[in-house]
Amino acid sequence: MIKAPLYDTKGKKTGEIELPEAVFDVPSNDTLLHQVYVAISANLRSPIAHTKDRAERAGSGKKPWRQKGTGRARIGQVRAPHWRKGGIVFGPTKDRNFSKEANKKMRQKALRIALSEKLRGDKVRFVDTFAFDGRKTKSFSALLSGLGIVSGKRTLVGFAREERDTERMSRNLDRVENVLSENMSVYDLLQNEYLVITKQSVAMFSERFSGEETKETVAKH
Repeated sequence: MIKAPLYDTKGKKTGEIELPEAVFDVPSNDTLLHQVYVAISANLRSPIAHTKDRAERAGSGKKPWRQKGTGRARIGQVRAPHWRKGGIVFGPTKDRNFSKEANKKMRQKALRIALSEKLRGDKVRFVDTFAFDGRKTKSFSALLSGLGIVSGKRTLVGFAREERDTERMSRNLDRVENVLSENMSVYDLLQNEYLVITKQSVAMFSERFSGEETKETVAKH
């Protein structure tokens, strides 16, 4: 087991917490991290730019003039692409699909790698509990300061279901994001420099990935 400092809500060290190696001591794999991050980013993307083709443009479908005898170029309808206010031929449309695939095992392995990298980089702060006296943003800001997180640094706060009040306290802080720990993803971790979680979240990760270390050991042999 790995050990890391444990803090209280005042930002003072109260002891140490044991961390499961299957979650916080996974070897680096930048290729997998990048692949999963790109997949999640692509799946969050939605097409905004949209140009209308000749079927979507307003205008009559009637032939403006007869085919021959006028001396003009032949034309079928005023919505033709080469006419002013006509349809666009190869413009971007809202039907584009940016989605990419990353299966469950890839996402879970990448999450454990990202958590391990955060710990190795001393970017994780473990708090005993998020039980504060009242629900004031000022109290949570004081906690971050006590943990040595400089104001303005992008910080991710992971909370358990029983700690939902934390979201209300920290959501107004600049560059601080909140996420339910069980829904945490590689995207969340890589988008933020620091991670703040409690013992409850660590226990959740430990239970969720308890068998992963054994599986990987068996796979190697």
